[in-house]
Amino acid sequence: MVLSPLVSPAIALIAGVIILLRPKVLNFVVAIYLIIIGLIGFIH
Repeated sequence: MVLSPLVSPAIALIAGVIILLRPKVLNFVVAIYLIIIGLIGFIH
């Protein structure tokens, strides 16, 4: 699908910016990222 290759880099970019701005939320951001990638994997 076209959506998946565009979603992963976008999520990674957003997560990277959040981590730079607030390093204490790293675990939270990584957990959300992994959940989203897992859901995308199951949907496709």
